[in-house]
Amino acid sequence: MTSTRTPSSKKTSARSSGPSGPTGPSYPEPTHDTALNAAQRKRALEEMSSSEGLDLLVVGGGVTGAGIALDAAARGLRIGIVEMGDWASGTSSWSSKLVHGGLRYLYQLNFALVHEALTERGRLLSTTAPHLVKAQPFLWPLKHHYERSYSAVGVGMYDALALAGARGRKTVPIQRHLGRKGTSALAPSLDTSGLAGSIRFFDARVDDARLVIDLVRTAVGLGALAANRTKVTGFITDERGHVHGARVTDLATGTAHEIRAKRTINAAGVWTEEVQDLATDAGGLKVLASKGIHIVVPKEAIDAETGVFLRTEKSVLFIIPWPEYWVIGTTDTPWDLDVSKPVATAADVDYILEHANSVLSHPITRADIIGVYAGLRPLLQPKLKPGAEAASTKVSREHTVTRVAPGLTAIAGGKLTTYRVMASDAVDHALGEALSHAHPCVTQELPLVGAAGYHALARRAGRIAGERGWTLERVTHLLDRYGDETPALLASIDDADAADPEKRLGEPLAEAPTYLRAEVAWAVTHEGAESLDDVLLRRVRLDMSRRDRGLAAADEILEIMAPLLGWSKKDVAAQKEAYAQRVAQIAAAESELTDAAAVAHIAEPI
Repeated sequence: MTSTRTPSSKKTSARSSGPSGPTGPSYPEPTHDTALNAAQRKRALEEMSSSEGLDLLVVGGGVTGAGIALDAAARGLRIGIVEMGDWASGTSSWSSKLVHGGLRYLYQLNFALVHEALTERGRLLSTTAPHLVKAQPFLWPLKHHYERSYSAVGVGMYDALALAGARGRKTVPIQRHLGRKGTSALAPSLDTSGLAGSIRFFDARVDDARLVIDLVRTAVGLGALAANRTKVTGFITDERGHVHGARVTDLATGTAHEIRAKRTINAAGVWTEEVQDLATDAGGLKVLASKGIHIVVPKEAIDAETGVFLRTEKSVLFIIPWPEYWVIGTTDTPWDLDVSKPVATAADVDYILEHANSVLSHPITRADIIGVYAGLRPLLQPKLKPGAEAASTKVSREHTVTRVAPGLTAIAGGKLTTYRVMASDAVDHALGEALSHAHPCVTQELPLVGAAGYHALARRAGRIAGERGWTLERVTHLLDRYGDETPALLASIDDADAADPEKRLGEPLAEAPTYLRAEVAWAVTHEGAESLDDVLLRRVRLDMSRRDRGLAAADEILEIMAPLLGWSKKDVAAQKEAYAQRVAQIAAAESELTDAAAVAHIAEPI
């Protein structure tokens, strides 16, 4: 049975379905420690492998799998989730880092998809992850006066759909029309000589990897069992082909485990077909990989108070501001090589530079680039006639849920913004109508780790800065990463300094002063980091924002990590050498013009 999701076709009231009834809370309260770490991971694998078994096993630790784990745990199910790499190490850490409705989908008349995404954007901004998701203004440059009318209608509908999704509550400001002078005032770096003006509209941005980690942590707080670096090697089936769980290997120790589960969901993204083929040769979902790359330039490279949205001949391009840099992308090209080794080429970078510079008065050059990253989108393969081949990657972003085999559900497609809806659909499908009615989705108003007390704590940011002798920017940085867990992070600094002043956890990293040393320790003790890659790529994200991908900070970061993970000097040296090799291989790949030539430089999955 296959179910292609029609956006907004089903709505469940969180207020009426919560565990405390119509007048009580609309979401369950955490009952377990939310920390991810080596000890937690070991316990999770042991419990998942026990004879008791699970109600549901999730395969894949990207935003879709993490969302499914949270959805199922919030329903009160006994849930386990496994991921063969680090959390968010696939597609979910290499996105445009936007939470958006998809303005371009309006021009495809896909109103339902846009409405659904904007509804989820409003939830994330206001309730479920306000510490991570931030409203972000963009300018849409207009070359001709006649563009203003039809563009205004499109953006106006965007605003209207957002208000409808938020039940009339305004979560971001509505559009504003600007002439050439007003455009220049907001974005001096824009070349306005050939413009009729612009439209300012809002979407939102998010640290995608942190969102996934917080989803997993929130699920663990509700009783989910979570283990990364755990690869599915086969499925447990009976003589009828019914799937009753999976055989997995702990990649950290090489130990094999069997995890019994009444139902299993394959949420492996671009690895969907590889995973489902372990259970059946009858096929299932077909997934097309599409490569998207981004470049990162320092904040001073572009003088603007807002982002920029451009329509290109192939897709769209965003110039997105972050506190210390700009992220510019993306591309959209077919990928038929090793899905564990996506990498940008010189041609990809040239494409981004060409389109960004088409609207900038002072062009950015390769010398300005401080970071480049690439990722793969898992898009649903179009249904083709026998012998035909896919001509492009312009396929639907809507998701599909299907039963690959009895007891095994698969989900693919969709987008980061609508992960919660995808999760609800996948769990409903796996449970079936009767059980999903008895255990309905309750995540509509469920705050993620760090979210519940964020707004109240943010109002005290100035006081915290004064007490610590810190800048307001530093406190805001912490609040926007840890939310209402910031006091716990500060307490960990005080406790560590009291026990051993040499740890200096309250001091910034010498090579990356935006981050405190305590954030590296927290990544290990609370966010599941177990390698230098884990920290630099997905927690303290220097890989994408430093010319050397954070290698200069490696010694200090390893010094903090080593005692927490029990590493020897040999272990530390191996970690640094492995990361240095990765940096060198990616640099070599980015000098090539073709994907095949670039991938040839990559020895291990990246």
